Amino acid sequence: MHPMLNIAVRAARAAGSIIVRGFENRDDLETQSKGTNDYVTKVDKEAERAIISKIQQSYPNHAFLGEETGETEGSESEYQWVIDPLDGTTNFIKGIPHFCVSIALLYKGRLDQAVIFDPMRGELFTASRGQGAQLNGYRIRASKAKDLSETVLATAFPFKDKKQFGEYALGLNKIFHACGDIRRGGSAALDMAYVAAGRHDGYWERGIKAWDIAAGELLVREAGGLVTDFKGGNDPLYKGEVVAGGVKVVQTLVKYLK
Repeated sequence: MHPMLNIAVRAARAAGSIIVRGFENRDDLETQSKGTNDYVTKVDKEAERAIISKIQQSYPNHAFLGEETGETEGSESEYQWVIDPLDGTTNFIKGIPHFCVSIALLYKGRLDQAVIFDPMRGELFTASRGQGAQLNGYRIRASKAKDLSETVLATAFPFKDKKQFGEYALGLNKIFHACGDIRRGGSAALDMAYVAAGRHDGYWERGIKAWDIAAGELLVREAGGLVTDFKGGNDPLYKGEVVAGGVKVVQTLVKYLK
């Protein structure tokens, strides 16, 4: 395992322990609203602090971009860690055990290392650039589905800006009638990890941030999948929208979403 990936795994597991304890004591969450249908708990904040602390023990001069703490500069700014300490906070608050820790490392602007950790299932998804993707140490591959009618896809609704639903529904209607079925899990990072593992044949979402999809993007690419924006552009990290899956599936989804 790459040494930086090894540190990321340790950080993800440390955050996972905090999250599991918090899940078992949700009466003491101290939930706050960051915006419309956008929540944060003290567990999110504690988990992010734990991740950054663990990484800084080995790499004190690296830069960070965290969902809760924002951007932190470092003297070795060519290394930037992109962190979502608890992706799926609403699920967490409601007692739905479907959420994860997401950590990615960019080196000179390119995704280099990725960890997505589901602490409730004990599933650790990892990837290093050029080295493939793994689930608990075993190689995973994205779906090779070619016909959308055979697929199970994943998506999310624009719940933070519901005015966008009309436009979103146009694409959803076309895709729903063309595919086998659709899931909506509530964690973008886990949706991406499931695409990498071949559990979902494809996934699309609008209104997301870099920390939602950074680790997932590398996982999908290293698993042999394709990741684009809604127009088919191959650099979606900061576009606020993403399409991921097997090559044929993504090409078809983009046609419906353009």
